[in-house]
Amino acid sequence: TADCTGCDGMTAIGRRAGYGIVAVDPRVIPLGTRLYIPGYGLAVAGDTGGAIIGRRIDLGFDSQRDAMLFGRRAIEVYPIK
Repeated sequence: TADCTGCDGMTAIGRRAGYGIVAVDPRVIPLGTRLYIPGYGLAVAGDTGGAIIGRRIDLGFDSQRDAMLFGRRAIEVYPIK
């Protein structure tokens, strides 16, 4: 969420963090890539993070509750051309 500890609410591409913005390793998924994530929906690769290395992504949510309800899981991510 945008209000997490240590977060300033802005992403690497200058957009507000939240639902629809995901953190990626830009060596694997370039910033700005549009994605479809089953169970989540459409998203943009718009941020990076210290723990986001390789094939790991971090989904943005608008509330801590929504993030916890989604949980941590393995999932396929599909780039949209």
